[in-house]
Amino acid sequence: MHRDSDLPTAALSVEQPAARQFAESVEIMARLRAPDGCPWDRRQSFDSIRKYTLEETYEVLDAIERRDWSNLREELGDLLLQVLFYAQMASESEAVGFSIEDVLVELNRKLVRRHPHVFGEEASRRAGNSASVDAAVEGSSERVLANWEAIKQAEKSRQAEKNGQTDSARSAGRLDAVSRSQPALAEATQIGSAAAKVRFDWPQWQMLLDKLSEETAELVVEAKQPENAPRRQARIEAELGDMLFTVAQLARHLHVDAEMALRAANLRFRRRFACMELMAGDALPDAEAEELEKLWQKAKQAMAATEAEES
Repeated sequence: MHRDSDLPTAALSVEQPAARQFAESVEIMARLRAPDGCPWDRRQSFDSIRKYTLEETYEVLDAIERRDWSNLREELGDLLLQVLFYAQMASESEAVGFSIEDVLVELNRKLVRRHPHVFGEEASRRAGNSASVDAAVEGSSERVLANWEAIKQAEKSRQAEKNGQTDSARSAGRLDAVSRSQPALAEATQIGSAAAKVRFDWPQWQMLLDKLSEETAELVVEAKQPENAPRRQARIEAELGDMLFTVAQLARHLHVDAEMALRAANLRFRRRFACMELMAGDALPDAEAEELEKLWQKAKQAMAATEAEES
């Protein structure tokens, strides 16, 4: 399904050693999937390797957070392997029918299409941009983002027309564009952003604290119900979900990435708990609640300097 690329010369300048290495990786992947290749690799399907894609993505994030640049290099390779794996399987399937070349052509065209301020408006149009945007962003990242969204929306409209969707079908739901296939905190943030575009939002972040208190009180009511009460657990889950959704909106208003904030909190807890273990040694499992709290406070103080340096 090869398509000729129509990109400006500047976009086609490649580092030849990197291009050769990439071509070798593609060939290795094809060899692994060949009839006389690796039995494990040949047995895999789109569904079976999905979990590895997610694992590799989070391992990349972990390497970045730990500033382990050597490990990041390795993890990025593992993540790239997932792309090569999917593309190779796609090229083997008549039902899917695309290759790694098609993936790269699509990516390159998209990058040029969405960066008219870099490659020029004419190059952006040749790469498929049908949106009317001002490429004179004058160093403003906000203008770049606005153009990006306009071009992206034009792409979606054109794709909908190709799929035979009517205008009414395309505008059926403003949240339809928010993907369900992402971490729940990220989805909640994007849902809130989409709703805010029609001013369905909290005017001030302080109001979300009141909303969080309200949701907390509702959770307490459900949690205090007898354990054998009908649908008690389902109602608890619903109220807890509302609390998490509210927290995601609070993070959005404060310009904080909720997912990254939670990952950072997880890391802080890991480090502080490990410090507690070192302090208490074998006595930790038998420590009383009061002693555990003292250990926790000591661990927080001990780790404060390290955490301040990393923040």
